[in-house]
Amino acid sequence: MAGRLLRGAGRAAAAGWAPAPRGLPGPGPRGGCGAAAGLRAPGSGEEAARPRAPGSGEEAARPRAPGSGEEAARLRAMGFGEEQARRLLALQPEPGRGEAAAAELLLLGLSAGAALALLERSPALLRMPAARLRERAGELRRLGLDGAPLQRALGRLPQLLTAPRRRLAAAERLLRERCLFTAEQLREVLATCPAVLLEEPRCLHLHFQYAYFRMGVRQKEMVKARLFQVPFGELRNRHIFLERRGLYQTPYKGQTQSSNPKLKDVLRLPEKDFLASMACASPEEYEVFKKLLAREEEEEEKEEQESDSDEDSDGEGS
Repeated sequence: MAGRLLRGAGRAAAAGWAPAPRGLPGPGPRGGCGAAAGLRAPGSGEEAARPRAPGSGEEAARPRAPGSGEEAARLRAMGFGEEQARRLLALQPEPGRGEAAAAELLLLGLSAGAALALLERSPALLRMPAARLRERAGELRRLGLDGAPLQRALGRLPQLLTAPRRRLAAAERLLRERCLFTAEQLREVLATCPAVLLEEPRCLHLHFQYAYFRMGVRQKEMVKARLFQVPFGELRNRHIFLERRGLYQTPYKGQTQSSNPKLKDVLRLPEKDFLASMACASPEEYEVFKKLLAREEEEEEKEEQESDSDEDSDGEGS
């Protein structure tokens, strides 16, 4: 009896529709797999039993910055759009930097778009502590840059926030103590030409001295003409061109010649109008003059270098 049962159970197991009796290995179907494996549905087993969260897979495997969702929400609450917040978060070197820098720039009156553009142009701002940004903004306000002038200045020159403090202080001290601009004049100079704060003091002083001594122009007229907005080379070219054509008189012992053209007209006119209405010359004449002037300067510099070399040789010989 027992033998027949065992033989029947073995045949049923071999056919794949009944389990093999306990203790007897069930010969699998022809594929070589066990009966249970042959009947397993696709996706069954541990993988099928494991619950999957929505959006799981490759998308879920992508790393996300810790707290980026909360930070993006705070940026949107500050006025940044969703795309702007995404771009700002992609810029920051570490979490929290973008939000802190953006908050300081918004306090200066910049719009969200202007703040983002500034940070994209100058990522170094994201590495500055918020306290330093706040301190630098206070220094610029003390110099007279505030409100709309400060916003325009930062839009053109984000370096004003990152340049060494001593550099700004040196330029401000030169304009106040050596060029003798009044406090009101200094505020106007910085509002119209904030780049002077980034200039080398030596070059800035040369710019001022040329207008003051060679052209006989006083501080008030310099401010009105926005002297420092014009490169020094352009100032010198126009002045000497007029001078050699007899249209600008060299001041005598520092006295301003009333017959000379106003500095504002010399500097602010487009080159075409400057030549036609003031210099009474053609563009070709002006181009030839500039080349000759450049050659003269090169020869003068060469002579100075040779003179210095001869003096050094005489000193060593003695």
